[in-house]
Amino acid sequence: MKKILTILFIIMLAVFSAKSQEPVFSQYTMNKFLINPAYAGSEGYTTFNLTARQQWLGFEDAPMIQAISGQTRILKTSHISKSRSVKKRTKRRRPSGKIGLGGYLYNDQNGPIGRTGLELSYAYHLFIQDGQLSLGLSLSAYQFRVNTSELNTFEGYDPLIDEARGSMFIPDGSVGVYYTYQPFYIGVSAKNLFQASVKFGGDNSFTDYQQVRNYYLITGYRYDMDNDFEIEPSLLIKTTEAFNLQADISVKGFYKRDYWLGFSYRTGNAIITMVGIKIDKLYVGYAFDYSLNDIQRISYGSHEIMIGLNFGDNTRRYRWLNRF
Repeated sequence: MKKILTILFIIMLAVFSAKSQEPVFSQYTMNKFLINPAYAGSEGYTTFNLTARQQWLGFEDAPMIQAISGQTRILKTSHISKSRSVKKRTKRRRPSGKIGLGGYLYNDQNGPIGRTGLELSYAYHLFIQDGQLSLGLSLSAYQFRVNTSELNTFEGYDPLIDEARGSMFIPDGSVGVYYTYQPFYIGVSAKNLFQASVKFGGDNSFTDYQQVRNYYLITGYRYDMDNDFEIEPSLLIKTTEAFNLQADISVKGFYKRDYWLGFSYRTGNAIITMVGIKIDKLYVGYAFDYSLNDIQRISYGSHEIMIGLNFGDNTRRYRWLNRF
C-alpha cells in the first residue's frame, strides 16, 4: 500500500509538471480574458465574471475551480485646463481611452493539490483603420499547496510525503495579442512565462518540478442572419512546448443576442452543450461536458456555470469600437 500511494503521488506531481494544471473552461468565448490578458478592456465595457467548474461529477476528489475576474477600459476624456495663478496655467492630459486593466482571482483544487492565485493585467489597444490590435501583459502569484494529511501510507514515516512542503508561493506571468475586425477576432497568448520550479522538499531528497509554458490560439466569427439570429463558430487550440495539442471546436447560435445555445467538441475528451440568457446587464451561462474517455464510466460529466455583469455603453463612449 505504501508503494502504491507513493507512486500515485509521484504520478500526480508529474502530471502537474507536464501540464502545469492550467484550468479548463468550456465557455471561453464568454470571458476571453481568462486565457488572454490582451482582452482586458478591448470591448469598452466594465465587466465582472464569476465562473465555477466541477470536473467529473461523481468522482471523489475531482478537480474543481472557482474564478472571479474583472476588467475595464480607462475612460477617454478631453484635455482640461486648470488655473493655478494669474501668470501660470497648467494642462493635464487625461487618458486616451487606449488602456485596459483587469484582475483575476482563482482557486484551483485537484485532489490533495491546490492553487490559489491572483493575476493582474495591463492591455494597450491600437486602432488600425476599422480594426483594433490589443497587446496585453499580466503578472501573477499563487500559493501552491499539497495536503499530505490526505496521503496515508499505513506504514509510518515516508520521507517523500512526511518531508514534503505543505505550501509555497510562486510568481508567474502571461502575455497576449488580440486583434478584432468585427465580427472577426483572433488572439494568441502564452502562460507560465517564468517556467518556475516547484520544490516539494529538502535539497537532498527531492527534485524540482519545472512548469512548462502553455500557448493558446483563439479565433471566431459571428454571422448576422438578418432575422434576429446570429451564429458564431469558434476555435480554441491549446498546446505546451512539448506539443501536447488539444482543440475546442465550437458553434453557438444567438437569438436577439439575449439567448444562446451552443455545442463544442474537445478533441479526444468531451462533447459540450452550452446555454445562456442575458437580462439587461446580467448574463448567465451553463455548460455540461460529456466525457468521451474512460472516466465517463464513473462520472456523470462536468458542470460549469458563469455569471457576469456588463456596465457601460461603448457605442456611446467609444465610437471607434465596432461591436457585434
